[in-house]
Amino acid sequence: MAGGIGARFWPMSRQNHPKQFIDILGTGETLIQSTFNRFRKVCPAENIYIVTNEIYKKQVLEQLPDIKDEQVLCEPSRRNTAPCIAYANYRIFQINPEANVVVAPSDHIILKEDIFTEVITAALDTAEKNRWLLTLGIQPSRPDTGYGYIQFDEGITYENDNRIKKVKTFTEKPQLEMAQQFLSSGDFLWNSGIFIWKLKTIMAAFDKHLPDVNQLFSAGAGKYNTAEESSFIQQTYSVCKSISIDYGVMEKADNVYVLSSDFGWSDLGTWGSLYDTRKKDEHKNTVVGQNVLLYNSHNCIVNMPKEKLVVLQGLDDYIVVEDDGILLVCRKGDEQQIRQFVNDVMIEKGEKFV
Repeated sequence: MAGGIGARFWPMSRQNHPKQFIDILGTGETLIQSTFNRFRKVCPAENIYIVTNEIYKKQVLEQLPDIKDEQVLCEPSRRNTAPCIAYANYRIFQINPEANVVVAPSDHIILKEDIFTEVITAALDTAEKNRWLLTLGIQPSRPDTGYGYIQFDEGITYENDNRIKKVKTFTEKPQLEMAQQFLSSGDFLWNSGIFIWKLKTIMAAFDKHLPDVNQLFSAGAGKYNTAEESSFIQQTYSVCKSISIDYGVMEKADNVYVLSSDFGWSDLGTWGSLYDTRKKDEHKNTVVGQNVLLYNSHNCIVNMPKEKLVVLQGLDDYIVVEDDGILLVCRKGDEQQIRQFVNDVMIEKGEKFV
């Protein structure tokens, strides 16, 4: 899934060039390139499909030269993750109705890729043998309010892999006090947003829990992978509601299991999550930029163009980012407000700044 705009990474992530197409970590690979290369260890390149907004198709093909045109599924508008997955379901079903599928965001960090490959392989094997909707849960290391949480039933464990447990509840991003309670209880995991299932299992779940969405996409049977697909998708998205796979299916289904994992995951959804992944100096600052001077500053994340000379004094726990003539200075603890900043900028200053 590669259609988001990454508003919480503004001003670096913008509508015309969102974060999945940026080398945010400075590794020489953009996030979508890293994700693609990671999954090539699991399946051949021709089995990897990218669902994105139609305005990003050119960037996908430029950054992933091993992907063919027909492997890029273009959404005409953003309708959240459930329609995105439904579209891919029917496209893949027409090619291989017996397929097992991994659904993954294009902009996550995975630091322990060998462990990730093993986890995905085990999950695919489980999905093949059981009619389950499987999600990957991450062992939480802190009471993070930026992640969703999964509560599992400690008494129901898959006999072939004790990492796999029955899901009890999903909770969206909680307040700090609740997140602390989740952490201390020991039966909550972070929701990674990575799903594994047999294609027929997820299609049956759509039919049961999101029948209106399922009917819209099922009406295109025979049109997928043909010249008629594009016009059908344009029409379908014009009437399809916006809904997440979590709310539309996962929270309602009774065959949901979670595989507890630890492979160095971050959804890289915020500047704070990027701070956690970067190396720090002796004052716990992390800096990108060749001409940045810090004085009496601690716990900051600074991201500046190479040629920009920047002098900062007396800052503690701040985000300082400049990109393409836009400067953001924000307390790390207030970074959830960045979405509001972006909305305000669009209204008061115009779309060219977002």
